[in-house]
Amino acid sequence: MAALLAANALAAQQATLPTSLTLGQAVEAALKNYPSIRVTQEQMNAAAAGIRLAQTAYLPRVDGLAQADRATRNTFYGLLLPQAVIPGVDGVKANNLGSVWDSGLGVLVSWQPFDFGLRAANVATATAAQNQAQAAIQRTRYDVSVATADAFLTLIAAQQTAEAARASVDSWQVLLKSIHALVAAQLRPGADESRVQAELAAAQTQLAQAEQAIEVARSTLAQFVGISPSEVSVSPGKLADQLPPDRPEPPLDTAANPLAVEQSAAIAQAQSQLKATERAYYPQFLVQGLASARGTGLLTDGSRLGGLNGLAPTTQNYAVGLTVNFPFMDRFAIHEQEAIQAANIRAGQAQSAVIAANLQAQFNAALATLNGARRVAATTPTQVSSARTAMQQATARYQSGLSPIDDVAQAQRLLVQAQIEDALARLNVWRAMLQVFSARGDIQPVVAEVGQ
Repeated sequence: MAALLAANALAAQQATLPTSLTLGQAVEAALKNYPSIRVTQEQMNAAAAGIRLAQTAYLPRVDGLAQADRATRNTFYGLLLPQAVIPGVDGVKANNLGSVWDSGLGVLVSWQPFDFGLRAANVATATAAQNQAQAAIQRTRYDVSVATADAFLTLIAAQQTAEAARASVDSWQVLLKSIHALVAAQLRPGADESRVQAELAAAQTQLAQAEQAIEVARSTLAQFVGISPSEVSVSPGKLADQLPPDRPEPPLDTAANPLAVEQSAAIAQAQSQLKATERAYYPQFLVQGLASARGTGLLTDGSRLGGLNGLAPTTQNYAVGLTVNFPFMDRFAIHEQEAIQAANIRAGQAQSAVIAANLQAQFNAALATLNGARRVAATTPTQVSSARTAMQQATARYQSGLSPIDDVAQAQRLLVQAQIEDALARLNVWRAMLQVFSARGDIQPVVAEVGQ
């Protein structure tokens, strides 16, 4: 039943996905379906429960006990060190196997009126753990968004490459038919046809490799959006034919990146744990109230009462008092625990500096990549136009017998390469833009720009 319900739920999720995904739809589907997000969500739920657990320390402790037994009543004068195995016996000095009924009933209420901030520090530590879990969710969502967007762009790039390779195969097939007719009419040598056949085979190999890259990229994207690879279909939108607007990029705020936010939350949690540890070496004051009753079938002169005497508590007691506990020798252990927490804080702060440096380096590299990709994208249309003209001229010269087939093959390869570079140039600008905003910690502006 559980498996059937889970399958139906997954089918319902998949049914809501459009047949052709845009970049925004792919990222949204990944944020809903990718398992790691649900893992961090449950971790945050556990952290929230940890806060409620820490708050229960403010409540009084109530312990109840009821007991009835049949036992001997032999006692012996002497001492045993504290232990939990051999019971203390209230009875008479004797050594026989006669037994009586005993019973007891009691309630103990303990409450800590003040604790020098220990409970508040524990609640603050639990709250810091929840904040870290929330930061982990945001960082996971950020990682999934970036990975999904990158997989989407990779799939588009593979499709653009395959489209150019497919056009090359078609062009070589047309040329092969033309040359075959010329060779059949003995107007061109048979070597020309063999050369074209070799170029056609190379183009078909390139197409097969491009189609393989499409399937790999489709499988990667399907992993994030939660559907079968065979059902993945993408809509490039602006990615294939437009460039993102060229706007000046403001300086990077490394503290806003989810990686840095999560690290700051981890440092805050360690600091809260240090404060809680510092408050552990204080006296513990307990206000306690006790009500109890005992019953026994043994009399003070050593005689025993028969029947069920002793099964019901008949002698009552109560007590109200203040208990103070102080762990004198815990100071050494607490001191080392404080040293551990302080070292963890310093390590976290150093790691935070490393994250900031890496993000700044990533941002600088992304800006350089973006500027270079824009310059490349500005030249590739001219490259395609020139390669197409060269191809036409080489074909015309070959048909007129003014140039060998090698010139046509070379021109064809240059045209295919130019078409592939032109298609990828625009995608590389978008990919570099994605890297810039990935360093900033939020790729939604890029997703929104593609969707406009």
